[in-house]
Amino acid sequence: MKTLVILAHPNIETSRVNQRWKEELLKYPNDITIHEIYKEYPDWNIEVSREQQLLEVYDHVIFQFPLYWYSYPPLLKKWFDDVFTYGWAYGSKGDKLKGKKLGLAMSIGDKKENYSPKGSVSFTVDEVITPFKASTVHVGAVALPYFSVFGASFQASDEEINHSAKEYIDYIFKYRSN
Repeated sequence: MKTLVILAHPNIETSRVNQRWKEELLKYPNDITIHEIYKEYPDWNIEVSREQQLLEVYDHVIFQFPLYWYSYPPLLKKWFDDVFTYGWAYGSKGDKLKGKKLGLAMSIGDKKENYSPKGSVSFTVDEVITPFKASTVHVGAVALPYFSVFGASFQASDEEINHSAKEYIDYIFKYRSN
């Protein structure tokens, strides 16, 4: 089973984490397909039927992105709104995502300890990604545990980022076979 990674970073070339993760993903061309939506749709005109056909081919899909203001980057949000249509993803005849495994791989700029009820964010990452989990359940897919690295903005060292890239590959292979 191959994995589709939908990479949603508006400026991947300047990203320490997402760029490094992408480099690691590229080492597995027979196992992982990378689909960069900011490069694919610089005009934001998403080809819905093309995206739906792509999703139909894969049973394991990872959405990779930087967490922006406790949510997805704006093009990824638009992608979900456009692609997960009634009659295709959900509704009386919409079951094209049923049983597919969907996961998140996020670079998070802040420190891990801030993502707790007593931290400065006041919410856990699980609470922040509730809309993704709810959407996944709504379309009949399986929500995988998320993968993340904290301190992506400035605290994470190059060594930590390199280590996270290897852990990311382990995460992909672990959940695609289970």
